[in-house]
Amino acid sequence: MKLQNPHDKFFKETFSNIEVAKDFIRNYIPANIIKIIDLDTLELQKDSFINEQLQEVFSDMLFKVNINNNDGYIYFLFEHKSYISKQTALQLIKYMVEIWEMSIKSEGIGKLPVIIPLVIYHGKEKWRAKKSLGDIIEGYNELEEDIKRYIPNFEYLLYDISRYKDEDIKGHVQLRIMLSIFRDIFIKDVREMQDTILKAANYLSELEDKQTGIQYFETYMRYIFSSYNEMTRSDFENIAKKIEKTFIEGSEHIMTLADIFRKEGLEEGLEKGLEEGLEKGRKEGKKEVLTKSVIKLLTKKFGILPNEIKNKIENVDIAILEIIVEDILEIQSIDEIMKYFK
Repeated sequence: MKLQNPHDKFFKETFSNIEVAKDFIRNYIPANIIKIIDLDTLELQKDSFINEQLQEVFSDMLFKVNINNNDGYIYFLFEHKSYISKQTALQLIKYMVEIWEMSIKSEGIGKLPVIIPLVIYHGKEKWRAKKSLGDIIEGYNELEEDIKRYIPNFEYLLYDISRYKDEDIKGHVQLRIMLSIFRDIFIKDVREMQDTILKAANYLSELEDKQTGIQYFETYMRYIFSSYNEMTRSDFENIAKKIEKTFIEGSEHIMTLADIFRKEGLEEGLEKGLEEGLEKGRKEGKKEVLTKSVIKLLTKKFGILPNEIKNKIENVDIAILEIIVEDILEIQSIDEIMKYFK
């Protein structure tokens, strides 16, 4: 699959380095879980469990690892969107069932492996969604304990990195850079984003292997260039002068990279325009039906919708329409609908 989403690409390029993934687990997973994980057995799996419609707002990575002396998995779900889905626990259990089915098919055994689910989020809005499946099942918490045991429930680990302070960001150089940039990409102005880039370059100066530093410098600059549109050529020139003091190799490449990224952006834009033209024909029918369904459901719930909301529903991406349908029971007012269009 060709990755068009820069958040997905940056996340996967960084976590595909098994040492970075291990470092995240060491530094951020609770100690009581760490003590039953054999990190020396950590292996990246090639499988993804997110359907095509949701790939613009989610990424995932699956690692196989020995947990408590048995084969198990750690599953990362990365949310890179501007609002929070209240149904994340439900989405996770769907993916976990797929992992179990895959395991049964490949291993040929009846017992299911342990799966530890993690959610990494970097949106502007603070994460307020419930972290357990039971909390989104109506009336679950009022049930007696001897009845709850018949109803599936689990909790996921959450990392809302947009709330992290500098001192909260720990670990390997590449991990610190990725978390810092993900934290700042949606919330910082140009001056603050320049500071983030300079801090990342300072981290790279810690590396003995300068070639690795240059490669990762290109990786994170490509991500910033793709995701942060406020940077001008003048900003890049200013950054280059400052980086020269701490990471000379980076200052030598930054303007060349900026030119390459611009050229690639133009070429990809032309190519993407052709691909989207073909894809539009395939999706138009489905989107039209989904748009009508969303308007009908919301009208039934809240009465006649304002034209502004109707227009936004008609023009929003199909993936967002699917999420609105998924959240429809949780939406309490017309005002809440606007969060899906930020």
